[in-house]
Amino acid sequence: MTTTACSIIPPYVLEELAQSDDERVAAQARRTLEVDAGIRSKLRARDAIPLPSEPAPQSTTRGASREPQRTIYDAKGGTKLPGNQVRREGESATGDEATDQAYDGLGATWTLLHDAFERDSLDDRGLPLLASVHYGRDYDNAFWDGEQMVFGDGDGKIFLGFTRSIDVIGHELAHGMTQYTAGLNYQGQSGALNEHVSDVFGSLVKQKSLGQSADQADWLIGAELLAPGVKGKALRSMTEPGTAYDDPRLGKDPQPDHMDRYVETSDDNGGVHINSGIPNRAFAVAALELGGNAWEGVGQVWYDVLTGDIKANCDFATFAALTIKAATAVDEATAAAVRKGWETVGVDPAKAAKPRKRRSRTRKPAGDQAAPGKNAKVVVRRTGGVAGVQVEREVRLRDLSQEDAAHWQALVETRALERASLDTGSPRPDAFSYEVHVPSRGLDLSIPEPALDDKARELLDRTLRED
Repeated sequence: MTTTACSIIPPYVLEELAQSDDERVAAQARRTLEVDAGIRSKLRARDAIPLPSEPAPQSTTRGASREPQRTIYDAKGGTKLPGNQVRREGESATGDEATDQAYDGLGATWTLLHDAFERDSLDDRGLPLLASVHYGRDYDNAFWDGEQMVFGDGDGKIFLGFTRSIDVIGHELAHGMTQYTAGLNYQGQSGALNEHVSDVFGSLVKQKSLGQSADQADWLIGAELLAPGVKGKALRSMTEPGTAYDDPRLGKDPQPDHMDRYVETSDDNGGVHINSGIPNRAFAVAALELGGNAWEGVGQVWYDVLTGDIKANCDFATFAALTIKAATAVDEATAAAVRKGWETVGVDPAKAAKPRKRRSRTRKPAGDQAAPGKNAKVVVRRTGGVAGVQVEREVRLRDLSQEDAAHWQALVETRALERASLDTGSPRPDAFSYEVHVPSRGLDLSIPEPALDDKARELLDRTLRED
């Protein structure tokens, strides 16, 4: 199984911040993107995590564990994981806010899974829950790397510490649960469902920990993360996708709330963070319609589907049909609520999603690939990543350093970029996608980040950011 890093800040957010007129904000966003790229490089080099090829079977003794097994580490501003151990299961609070918030958030997630669903940790086999805090310098993210949680402290100007939001902790850990169950592909609609499932269980962690019924919940993801002065209320709104923020630095929340506004894009692995707003709203509408505690009603339906007969390439329509079937097995009131949720967002369970049009990676034959001259123009565009926004730059090779210009010439002459563009492997969570256009050589390529070696990826990133 491929190890992936799933981050809470969608790619379009950090990319938007990287273009800010506020140089401190822009520099910090770029630094976070660079750290994320380094994380992905390490994961590509690491062996696959030791998980079975099939979803883990359920424990024969349900709810066997009586407490979580938590260990918190302090990265002390570095990026070497896990860092120094600072708190273990059963030990007293340390007084460090991030350490103790992470410890409590891991516990709250474990409690939801154990008490509501009789699940023994993320893998249903008592998996220890590990987390590192104080990762990086002013790092604007939190992520699940396939083995543990990692939390940054935020920059203090746009984002505050990422351990502050219990639903964010639950969201990231839910990526781990999906990894051990449905294994939803991180592309297009199945990828949006992957993000959606994490938002659902992140919200349920918060609701259960606060003892909130569906009508008492705020249905916001990351409400505690935005720093004072940021125009917004959270990262996402499950009841009102597209309304979470509208800030000059963050941009406007791009999530659609209905299939009529579904975003067809090659960015963000096919809009996985963007289009997750559609099933998010379906779940919230269903939970509010049914009433009571969401983890006991509609939440149980979603859990049953996630751990049942679901395929990794599941689309919205299929997921809707599966949830309606599971709800019908409970009672008519639950089924009616779930049907209303999907009807509200325009997802018809009777219709299979149309096959996505696959974009040609090489739209024009490359022809003779002699090395381009120093005056050759190169256009690089990057989308996806942790935050989902695009950046683009057009340069002449003569304007780059001598070393970078020579590297560009070598990549074109050896057709290395063309070969990378033909990589059809599964996209990884939060990976970037690059488009490279060299008009003088007829090159017009779309390249998934995992297909690039580290030196080529670093060259493309430098080309995008250097003035």
